[in-house]
Amino acid sequence: MSGKLKALTGIHPETAVAGWDALASDGSVVHLRPIRPDDESTLKELNHRLSDRSIYLRFFAMDRVSADQQAHHLAEADPLQGTVALVAELKGAVVGVASYEPMRADEAEMAFLVDDAVHGRGIGTLLLEQLAAVARERGVRRLHADTLADNGPMLRVFLQSGFQQVRTFDSGVVELSMDTAYATHTLDKMTERERGAEDRSLKPLLAPGSVAVIGAGRSPGGVGHEVLTNLTRGDFAGLLFAVNPKADRIGEVACYPSIAAVPGPVDLAVIAVPAGQVLAVVEECGLAGVGGAVILSSGFSELGADGRTVQEELLRVARRHSLRLIGPNCLGVVNTAPGVRLNATFAEIPPLSGSLALAAQSGAVGIAVLDHASKAGLGISEFVSLGNKVDVSGNDLLLHWLDDPRTDVIGLYLESFGNPRKFGRLARLVGRTKPVLVVKGGRSAGGRRAGASHTAAAATPDTAVDALFAQCGVLRMETLEELVDTARVLSGRPLPRGRRLAIVGNAGGAGVLAADAAGALNIDVPEFGPATSEELRELTGAVGAANPVDLGAAATALTLESALRVIIAGGEADAVLVNYAVTRAGDVDEAYAAIARATAGATVPVLVNCLGAADAAPQVVLPDGSKLPVFPFPEAAVRALAQAMRYAEWLSRPLGIEPVVGGVDLGDARRVVQHYLASNPEGGWLDPQRAEHLMLCAGIPVVPALAVSGLEAAVDAAARVGYPVVLKTGAPDVVHKTDVGGVRLGIADAVELEQAYREQTAALGDPRVVVQAMAAKGIELVAGLVRDPLFGPVLMAGSGGVLTDLLADRRWAGLPLTDLDAAELLRSLRCAPLLAGYRGATAADEPAVLDVLHRIAWLAKALPEIAELDINPLIATPSGAFAVDVKLRLTPAAVEPNWQSRNLR
Repeated sequence: MSGKLKALTGIHPETAVAGWDALASDGSVVHLRPIRPDDESTLKELNHRLSDRSIYLRFFAMDRVSADQQAHHLAEADPLQGTVALVAELKGAVVGVASYEPMRADEAEMAFLVDDAVHGRGIGTLLLEQLAAVARERGVRRLHADTLADNGPMLRVFLQSGFQQVRTFDSGVVELSMDTAYATHTLDKMTERERGAEDRSLKPLLAPGSVAVIGAGRSPGGVGHEVLTNLTRGDFAGLLFAVNPKADRIGEVACYPSIAAVPGPVDLAVIAVPAGQVLAVVEECGLAGVGGAVILSSGFSELGADGRTVQEELLRVARRHSLRLIGPNCLGVVNTAPGVRLNATFAEIPPLSGSLALAAQSGAVGIAVLDHASKAGLGISEFVSLGNKVDVSGNDLLLHWLDDPRTDVIGLYLESFGNPRKFGRLARLVGRTKPVLVVKGGRSAGGRRAGASHTAAAATPDTAVDALFAQCGVLRMETLEELVDTARVLSGRPLPRGRRLAIVGNAGGAGVLAADAAGALNIDVPEFGPATSEELRELTGAVGAANPVDLGAAATALTLESALRVIIAGGEADAVLVNYAVTRAGDVDEAYAAIARATAGATVPVLVNCLGAADAAPQVVLPDGSKLPVFPFPEAAVRALAQAMRYAEWLSRPLGIEPVVGGVDLGDARRVVQHYLASNPEGGWLDPQRAEHLMLCAGIPVVPALAVSGLEAAVDAAARVGYPVVLKTGAPDVVHKTDVGGVRLGIADAVELEQAYREQTAALGDPRVVVQAMAAKGIELVAGLVRDPLFGPVLMAGSGGVLTDLLADRRWAGLPLTDLDAAELLRSLRCAPLLAGYRGATAADEPAVLDVLHRIAWLAKALPEIAELDINPLIATPSGAFAVDVKLRLTPAAVEPNWQSRNLR
């Protein structure tokens, strides 16, 4: 069955088995997967559990025989005929089914059935969203359904789904037609539904009313014992239990032999038993009705294939009981809210209460960040050590923290992405209200992908990460220290409105270093205007009233206060850095008090660099209780400020729109792809004619070319395209044609063509050539895409032709590609001045180049079979942009789960 599914729907065999996970409205986990032949009996049982009314509403008659016949049809249908069916499982039981049957080339009829016992929990909505995702990837652009007018629940599912719909009424039947594309309002509705479900789902893990530590030893030093100690010392606000069959009490905490013996409901189980016992303990927790589990134990996927198998079984057991999991192989969780006071970790450092929400994939990294944050005076709202991410991921936490009133800044340390496309959408949404800071491991060149096209060869996992982060406003941190420093600047402080920095203090050398660091980060350190300069001289007697302002080593705290007031009131700076060097003549506390008085109520961020006082407080406390971050070195302060400026600029940038491209022919494009894959089921590189055909289907202008074999055919082709022509080798294994003499330009007539043909084919030993009309003169660019296995389509634009690899002038972007994304992509290239008309040259047609980029994005979305696309060169002329050479590789498509699915970790 799985092989047929792959052939029809693009679902890989492992996906066909594993399926997708999503959250019902009550926070329980629903497993969605393709139907299997052995589901027939289960579906018939579902039919016979349904009320007569439900049968009537689904089948328009009181006919269970028809229902059973439909179950048989769906379970046994030949996928090659186009029928697709998904089932929904809750706690291991099938509770719903959704299917579609083909009607026309890109249209299908859908149907749904949901168990009466789970109505109102959003399962029909989840089935609809995932069915639409599968249909879209299969090229089905519209789904239709007939529903009885009095079937209120199903009508509400359609009406509230957010998909574009058309309704007509006739004889009591509502005819629904739904576009499978995700419009912006569709994604908004999906996000809002999942946000509420995520909060309910994570509550037992992050805000439990009761906690049981399973594997709590009696002796200090063990993981379980230390977690119990932290919970006790942290004054956990709820009920606390220990599970250890060999003890009655551990300290002041009552101990029970098993989770089943613990009195009353348990929200959170913290599991600290050997790896071999974890599976059985999770099963016991599920049977006992535990809401969530944090698995501290190691010995799972981090050890290889055997551990991964056990870890996957852990998830299956948890799903049967709708039990959420954090870990395994993790440090634990923290919630510093006054009504929770949860420190379920075995870290030594007690976290301060504050506004940074933090998630770390590595326990050791989590400890390091907690330690550094504590020393820097930065408090934590919540902390989650993700470990192996068998279930709860960074995406789940982003949604949870979106509306958390105690969280101002979100910090993530990630070594891998599960569903990066979902991460991008969520981060873009969350970033509009809260900055997201990420340290991402894996920047080495070892991840470079081998590829035959320029686009694929240049793409690495890190380029995809950078493209994703840049578009969704994520601030990528180089180090953990930078994450903490930047969080301190962003937490509760005003954002800079521009890039002007004022530097003032009693340490001239530190001011110079700060100015140098600012210059390297494109931060302006402007001269003050005459009025501000004169006032500084009059009030402070400053050695120099220029920016940086050096008050001199003997400056008093009052002098510093006066200077700060003048600078802030002058309005000529978007941020202020105070450099204060501790001397015997000065007093740190007095200086801090002066800074606090001067900056109270300031509408620009103020940072402090304190030199020479190792024991100085890490923050200046203002009269209203807010705090200014204090840094030991000026460069660190400037780096953190630069990140805050980047975030402010991203916030001020309009969202942009995703243009609707016209003049495309999706039906013809899909026929080209299907015809090729029918003959080449494993995929491969298209011949030039098919590649050109696909470009024309997308509305991308192509310089005419003909692929031929033999001299006579080449001469005939040249006559057809018109002299002058270009002769290129058609040998399929030649990637860089110019490197091997495989390109001859400006051939004026048949005589020159014959000579060029004989020389080229003799040198390369292949009679196949491509004859192409000479392109108009213009700027040579490269544009293309590569489909990253995790990130999906990543687009590239850059300098093209023979300069492609020499200059490595290229930029990347993910999908969706808005008009602003495309413009920024193009204008950030080093060759951008050439496009604008460098040194008096005629400017290229920039809108035409942008249009090509959007059409490449359309191809990426419309044809998931495109694995690599390379247009090199793309000639940008004053009158348009034209593809000259196109490489395009197809592979069987892998269906992409709906963007909020949570199984890919």
